[in-house]
Amino acid sequence: MPERELERVMRDFYQQRFNVLLCTTIIETGIDVPSANTIIIHRADRFGLAQLHQLRGRVGRSHHQAYAYLMIPDPEALTKNAEKRLEAIQNLEELGSGFYLAMHDLEIRGAGEVLGESQSGNMQEVGFDLYTQMLNAAVRALRSAASPTCWPLAGGDRDQPARAGAAAADYVNDVHQRLSLYKKLASCDDDDTLLSMQEELIDRYGKLRRRRALIETHRLRLVAEKLGVKKIDASARSS
Repeated sequence: MPERELERVMRDFYQQRFNVLLCTTIIETGIDVPSANTIIIHRADRFGLAQLHQLRGRVGRSHHQAYAYLMIPDPEALTKNAEKRLEAIQNLEELGSGFYLAMHDLEIRGAGEVLGESQSGNMQEVGFDLYTQMLNAAVRALRSAASPTCWPLAGGDRDQPARAGAAAADYVNDVHQRLSLYKKLASCDDDDTLLSMQEELIDRYGKLRRRRALIETHRLRLVAEKLGVKKIDASARSS
């Protein structure tokens, strides 16, 4: 659509000369129409979490009650990541939820390369806490004109907290609290702190039962660190 025609259509919609606008995702780029109070997103399962958040934000920009309908095919045909994205966008609808959506997106896609071209990576396999430590160490090394080393295994392998924590979605439903839980568990450096964390979990969310691995994985990490173990590979299986 030519630029002038696009401008004319949007101006007419803004001035309510017509009440329905059929368009592409071009509207996610900051178009402000206060009178728009309903958006229908076709095949919402194909959009990224940030896109869904931006598109949903095109309505409800005044005092009117707004509605966002996310249209999907048969739920059985959705991928796991699509299910997670839709669950996140449904649960995080209050003001200021953008930061938590970004954190949830990190959980789902993994962080991209800081100095490379890839926009998504394997942060979930590493763990957010360890990823942050690795990034800080790499930045410090670059600032001091040194070469970043393969530091991540020093001080114990902390990828297990992410794997165990990822299974806790049905134990800790709220994504805000779950992200905070991951960080607290990864920061436990002795048995007493871990025991206190276990008591807090039971008090807030109930008995661990099948989720006991959430604590035991970190307890194993602490023991391994004392013994000088560099890495524990949970995916290895004996034949």
